[in-house]
Amino acid sequence: MTAPDSRAPHWEWQYLDLMRRIWEHGDERVDRTGIGTRSLFGETIRFDLSGGAMPLLTTKRVYWKTATREFLWFLTGQTNIRELCAQGVEIWTDWPLDRYRRETGDAISRADFSARIVADAAFAARWGDLGPVYGKQWVDWPVYEPAGEGLYRKRAHGINQVADLVASLRDNPGSRRHIVEGWNVAELDAMALPPCHKTYQFHVADGRLSGLLTQRSCDLGLGFAFNMWSLALFIRMLAQQCDLQPGEAIWQGGDVHLYLNHAALVEEQLARTPAGEAHLAIGRRPESIFAYAIEDFTVSGYAPQAHIAAPVAV
Repeated sequence: MTAPDSRAPHWEWQYLDLMRRIWEHGDERVDRTGIGTRSLFGETIRFDLSGGAMPLLTTKRVYWKTATREFLWFLTGQTNIRELCAQGVEIWTDWPLDRYRRETGDAISRADFSARIVADAAFAARWGDLGPVYGKQWVDWPVYEPAGEGLYRKRAHGINQVADLVASLRDNPGSRRHIVEGWNVAELDAMALPPCHKTYQFHVADGRLSGLLTQRSCDLGLGFAFNMWSLALFIRMLAQQCDLQPGEAIWQGGDVHLYLNHAALVEEQLARTPAGEAHLAIGRRPESIFAYAIEDFTVSGYAPQAHIAAPVAV
């Protein structure tokens, strides 16, 4: 679908037009969750970060602080949901909760499960770990060293891809190897969910830092808003740390889909018109990219329409 000229300037029409094309023309299929989706393959959305602009959807409320807390948690390399739950972030709770219910037969509520994760360290250690998901791969990609007789042992500290990226952007900005990768084939089966936003690549030109996110699988109705925000946030933080200006945030989706039980969300959102533009201010420059806190970020100019609720497929 081609947007009329009068609405073309607002970046969000890229998203809404993609949503409409998927819903009207996507290939309908049975997916891993059993719910079913409509899917298109190989889509791109671009956003210019100049002037502090940030890609927050305006046709529904996006909880950017929740997305930011999740991203900062990734940078710690942690894999247990306890810290997230303690901040009221429940993005990852459904996967451990589902496993707990299956293995114990206890039909505990989500709220009670999350509260127990926060209150009981032993319970959190047993039931709150997600396996080596995103952050673990980003800052502690495992390395194995020869241990004699054809044996190998895991090195105590793996590769910190994010720290290496910062150094590379500072010392060799023209490199074509500014990459952070989450798709560790050897550890996929140990993860609660294999990486969806799997590869981040960065490019410096004329003092501007742009970032490309390659996402193998995208729930356009629910996941995209957080993924696009996190990409832009990553670029903004890296640019500040490396004395660069923010450039473009480029999102590239492989299997981009809408769940069949999201009809109400799709119809409501497509009936809305995007308006306004959010801007992000970063209040300080920490000593490293790992030292940012949620209090460092302020969003202005964001006046979204009402939140649209929809179920998460686990």
